[in-house]
Amino acid sequence: MTHTTTGSAARRPGGATVPVLAFAGIVVAVMQTLLVPVIKDLPALLDTAPSNATWVLTSTLLSGAVATPIMGRLGDLYGKRRMLLTSLAVMVAGALVSALSSTLLPMIVGRTLQGFAMGAIPLGIGLMRDMLPRERLASAMALMSSSIGVGGGLALPAAALVAQHADWHALFYGAAGLGVLSIALTLLVVPESPMRAEGTFDVLGAIGLSAGLVLFLLPITKGSDWGWTDPLTLGLFGASAVVLLLWGAMELRLKAPLVDLRTTARPAVLFTNLASIMVGVSFYVVSLVLPQLLQLPTSTGYGLGQSMVSAGVIVAPLGLTMMLTAPVYARLSAKYGPKVTLIIGMVIIGIGYGAGLGLMSAAWQSLVIAVILGAGIGLAYSSLPALIVGSVPASETGAANGLNTLMRSIGTSVSSAVIGMVLANTAHHVGGVAIPTMHGFRVSFVIATGAVAAGLLMAFFLPGRRPAAKPSLVAGSEEDAARARTGEVPAALAPSPQGENAEVTA
Repeated sequence: MTHTTTGSAARRPGGATVPVLAFAGIVVAVMQTLLVPVIKDLPALLDTAPSNATWVLTSTLLSGAVATPIMGRLGDLYGKRRMLLTSLAVMVAGALVSALSSTLLPMIVGRTLQGFAMGAIPLGIGLMRDMLPRERLASAMALMSSSIGVGGGLALPAAALVAQHADWHALFYGAAGLGVLSIALTLLVVPESPMRAEGTFDVLGAIGLSAGLVLFLLPITKGSDWGWTDPLTLGLFGASAVVLLLWGAMELRLKAPLVDLRTTARPAVLFTNLASIMVGVSFYVVSLVLPQLLQLPTSTGYGLGQSMVSAGVIVAPLGLTMMLTAPVYARLSAKYGPKVTLIIGMVIIGIGYGAGLGLMSAAWQSLVIAVILGAGIGLAYSSLPALIVGSVPASETGAANGLNTLMRSIGTSVSSAVIGMVLANTAHHVGGVAIPTMHGFRVSFVIATGAVAAGLLMAFFLPGRRPAAKPSLVAGSEEDAARARTGEVPAALAPSPQGENAEVTA
């Protein structure tokens, strides 16, 4: 697949472009954890059964999974900034719908629209790849990639504080305000990318992928309620396999598919996406375990007796540390490459969970675990877009990063289902209330460690750095691409039309 540039002169990115794009990523990530502080109260707040209330969370997950690859491809075709603004606008509309709702159905509609904004993260990475000079690209993409964890981590204490002292609808008004601010900053600061992919949007491919993802993720998120051996659960998994196989066969026949499966099958892309699933699994475990451990009463013998707000503040360094690792990642990646940095990040995650097995008896120990895991997850997340961008053509950046973001979402979904099942099956029941046990928490940490080990195995299969004598640079900015087209860059240094084995360094 080839790419073109728009005929109009493009604005050059300013120094505020990266912070504004990262802020957009943080805003959309907030949607994933916005309701965590009031999860247990949702059935009463919406006057519905607990099994129905879970759809308020499931709907956001499903729409986010569907939106990421589709919005990435639309950005490649019609403009990444345009699609980024569209994603944010839909999120604002969804937040307002939820803010004005106190019943189940409109709340689900609003939450579905909020999840649609998850496509903003791969779009932001694509904008950076298209416009920034190579010396700024690595740290910028690292910050954008980490924004999904930063937003989730920072939202917990903020949402807990709001939920504890104000009407819960204020959470959505606040989210809408953040979305409006992000739209305004994007309009003022972020230029449109001049890069465009050739071809048309694959409508049938989008429908097929959406159907396959919903059929796959739905039983994962609802399997604990329905039963993992229930005919409905098994039937949906089977239908998902059939739909995705048929979708793949169709995509391979198209000249301009939604997802270029041949590119996706390259070792650099395939093993990066597989490792992304494992990183997503490990990231979500700490988000599920530590807040519960911190808030359990001390009368259990192992609970730490913290308030909702205090628990959020203690876990917040997870997101802050992820954000602070972006410049560290840039230095490490420049020297050793993103593959090595991914491996280092996963090793740190493994150390964090291993140490966590013996550090669950005090609040300060939870803080130490959050910082260690934040550093490891930050390095791992920062490495993923560089590995993807260095392995695909410029015309497929949005779609490829959208697929990678989807892989992380699948990892968090699997983690939520598995850890939820573990904690439920190991819980004590006191007065009809299930109380998670220390055994369940430790088993969850062991599962996270196993996921990291599997991710490390995938990372070792990634291709290494190309020898310095044979440089192959990806067009990291509009200026680089223009010079390559006009012959100002020597042929040996011109961007590869397929992006194969190319590498982005700081």
